[in-house]
Amino acid sequence: MRIVQTRRVSQFFFFCLFLWFCLVSTPGNRFFQLAGWPVNWFLQLDPLVALGTILSTNILYSGLLWALATVILTILFGRFFCGWICPFGSLHHSIGYLAHKKTTTLVRVRINEYHPLQRIKYILLLVFLCAAAYPSDQALLLTGLLDPIPLITRTFNLLVIPVADAGFGITSIKVRMYQGGWLLFMVFFTAILANLFIPRLYCRFVCPLGALLGLISRLAVWRIGKIKEPCSDCKMCERQCEGGCAPSTNIRFSECVLCCNCIDPCPDKVMTYQALSRPAGEELEPNISRRGFSISLVSGFLAAPAFALADKGGSNWNTAIVRPPGSLVEEEFLQRCIKCGQCMRVCPTNVLQPVGLEHGLETLWTPMFNNRIGSSGCQLNCTLCSQICPTAAIRPITLNEKLGLKEFHDKGPIKIGTAFLERGRCLPWAMDKPCIVCEENCPLSPKAIFTRKTYVTVRKARLQIKTIEATTITITRNALVSGAYGSGDYYCLLGERRYKIVANGKDFIILAKEVHPQDKNHETVDIQIRLQQPYIDLEKCTGCGICEHECPVNGKKAIRITAEGETRTPTRALLLRRL
Repeated sequence: MRIVQTRRVSQFFFFCLFLWFCLVSTPGNRFFQLAGWPVNWFLQLDPLVALGTILSTNILYSGLLWALATVILTILFGRFFCGWICPFGSLHHSIGYLAHKKTTTLVRVRINEYHPLQRIKYILLLVFLCAAAYPSDQALLLTGLLDPIPLITRTFNLLVIPVADAGFGITSIKVRMYQGGWLLFMVFFTAILANLFIPRLYCRFVCPLGALLGLISRLAVWRIGKIKEPCSDCKMCERQCEGGCAPSTNIRFSECVLCCNCIDPCPDKVMTYQALSRPAGEELEPNISRRGFSISLVSGFLAAPAFALADKGGSNWNTAIVRPPGSLVEEEFLQRCIKCGQCMRVCPTNVLQPVGLEHGLETLWTPMFNNRIGSSGCQLNCTLCSQICPTAAIRPITLNEKLGLKEFHDKGPIKIGTAFLERGRCLPWAMDKPCIVCEENCPLSPKAIFTRKTYVTVRKARLQIKTIEATTITITRNALVSGAYGSGDYYCLLGERRYKIVANGKDFIILAKEVHPQDKNHETVDIQIRLQQPYIDLEKCTGCGICEHECPVNGKKAIRITAEGETRTPTRALLLRRL
């Protein structure tokens, strides 16, 4: 088997493996569900994920030690990850190949030439790493915005799979919804469609992981290059070159993705992949000027304090962003989250959603709760998001810690936020309509939502009495709508006594019990509605959001969750500590 065929088999295998990991990231114990599969393996192989978190937190999460294998193999063989394993690179490779399969040799050579703008990816890499390495709590981990492994992971998890599975129900019984899908679509398909112009354009010009591996590959033991000079300069090696590394002249090894397409077509047989000795006509340094290097460093170090000017970690913090249980303090969370979307993918109720641009670039595609989407709020017996996070931005928690049980009894349950009631939109408070949905659905025991009864006279419902006989009151005219007051929430007020209404016609009312003799002398009767107005116990509420999801008020809910009172940030507590 030729080396090119071996590379294609490898690309196909690892792309299928990546798809399988995306599919099995579904809660459950069946073999095609999340039952022990290493679904974070591609993220853990990513050296940029490991390096970014090390710079931003000074800590290496143990699962990211897999990235060391990628680094070692890159030192041995060059950018094998880009050309043989990376699922995003394989997708670009396939589309670029199909798009230009029938173009002429001259056109292929022209679009595969090395371009000076390929240095952009090194500039982006420096900006991201400098922002992560900023020496204070203002450091930001922004690599996940363009790092290909988190990018393709979140796109398949939050866009491709929900769309493809909409009519089959394999990964979810209900169609999963994600806010900001348009932005995911624009970024992903812009990168994909760019292959129609230049094969692997994203890999050549944008990919920060490719830039990092390109720098590491300068140390590679095995290299592609010419075994002798000169060659006939036929350019056949550049016809299929996927990295734009100029193999016909001085090959830029940092750009070579080891596609090996240049070896077999060479009529002079001067192209080879060999160890130890340096091939002829090789250029190791990435083509980046001192000015570009300096601008990158300055831009990266200014990015973190520029974002901090909004004081989002201080008094101007965003109460709308409610993080999953187990999330680190916001500053530390943003230093760890790589925006991969894994937590949102495994959320069984689909309530975890990606943050959009409206909350700032630094929080883009990080997880937050949107209790209006999905099948419910955050379920009390679920900790999946904390178990799957590859960088521990959501630290692993147990069910006992989440609920404040056993050894965590003194600390109490984890609060991710607090529910607040807007009485101007609440049915019992603002519209005199009976509703106890939020109280009924509160999963806590004792409940964090309780009600207080009150009776309100229905508008224009003081009626003239014609007769009162046992349990029936007849009024003087047809003033009622038949059956309007028989729900059990309506009462007749006669003097100081109330009688529950069980049925009514246009001119009569039937009560649940006989009218007291002392009340038969009244000339008028008031129809009242019994309202159970909800209140929130701020000490008990954990911010699960089930009440907000179930609230029957359409549009803007009458009860909503904010991040105020969250456990992870003691300074955001709502209630003063008792002395």
